[in-house]
Amino acid sequence: MEYEEAMAFIHSRRHGGPDLGRMRIVLDRLGSPDRELKFIHVAGTNGKGSVCAYMANILKNAGYKTGLFTSPFVRRFNERIQINGEDTPDAELAHVTETVRDALGEFEDKVAEFELVTLIGLTYFAQKRCDIVVLEVGMGGVHDATNVIDESEVSVITAIGLDHTQYLGNTVEEIAAVKAGIVKDGGRCVAYTDPGGVIEGACRERGAELTAPDFGKLRIKSRDLSGTEFDFGKFSGLKTPLLGSHQPKNAALALTAAEALKKRGWKITDESLRRGIGGVAWPGRFELLRTSPDVIIDGGHNPQAVEAAVRSLGEYFPGKKAVFVLGVMADKDVEGIIGRLEPVAESFICVEPPAPRALKNTGLAKMLLSRGDRAVAADSVTDGVRAAIARAGSEGLVCVLGSLYILEEARAAALSL
Repeated sequence: MEYEEAMAFIHSRRHGGPDLGRMRIVLDRLGSPDRELKFIHVAGTNGKGSVCAYMANILKNAGYKTGLFTSPFVRRFNERIQINGEDTPDAELAHVTETVRDALGEFEDKVAEFELVTLIGLTYFAQKRCDIVVLEVGMGGVHDATNVIDESEVSVITAIGLDHTQYLGNTVEEIAAVKAGIVKDGGRCVAYTDPGGVIEGACRERGAELTAPDFGKLRIKSRDLSGTEFDFGKFSGLKTPLLGSHQPKNAALALTAAEALKKRGWKITDESLRRGIGGVAWPGRFELLRTSPDVIIDGGHNPQAVEAAVRSLGEYFPGKKAVFVLGVMADKDVEGIIGRLEPVAESFICVEPPAPRALKNTGLAKMLLSRGDRAVAADSVTDGVRAAIARAGSEGLVCVLGSLYILEEARAAALSL
């Protein structure tokens, strides 16, 4: 199988929920690769990707061969399956995809895309003999394809908000219960927050140990466009290069999870922790692409994430209103997203993400105009970014957000001018 064939095979699969029993059968046919691996399992509404990136870089700096499984991708599909910060090579991704395809048998026409990608990732990490894998949940927790694993070294639950409510529940407590489905019997869980004590209850039922970061010990020392310097607990002068007012808390969550790993016997020095936080890279999350005008891209795609982006815009660019290049999925809380952007918006340029669930650019523009906002629809993400840069002028501010699917084209457009 060639790389292009592998991509075509993967993307031809249906979208939808997995069948964990079916996945178990296929994994057993593959030699149960998941049972050869150790995992950090990460669920949550917002911050999953950043926390995964922090954890993977900490473990890499501690000397462990570290797999990282995330979704979706920003630049290339291969970045979803990494080892020690390196994307899976095309030829190896094609080979492991063929291996998994051959094991599907009677399930080939039934397997969902994310289910298949999870099988590919688990198989690849085992083939490469990873010491540990940072495994990001796709959506939810209890019924997610990644929850096929039997146990984890630590379960990490990031910030929880209202997203995917048609699948996960209509309250943060209901959603927290679904996320807590990754907590294993007798395991360890580190949670950013615990709406209604739901996660604590799940841990008690399963005999799992629950820890929360002590954000009272988090002190911001300085913040600029090179990153944020902060103290947390016994650590002073930590610095994360990831921008955004929420990043120090994400880093604190990762540090707390690393301390839980140390209790499990993993050898992680203070220097590994410091280097892991300070050397992290995670594109598309409140990322400054250029200046004159300042252009930020951000993967915020639900009201809570957008609210964090707006808060960060106010801290890094006080007093400035932004020209927003906005592209969203039709199944998101679009009005909730818009409502949080309007107070800091100069205008909107509406684009359409390249995905089946995308809200039409013209429909989004019509919605904004009906609310009294200044908005136009652009024919493409590239045209939208170029128009926004022209509108903002050299002293202005452009922010591209709403869906991760628009970010790579937006990056290329912004950097080409």
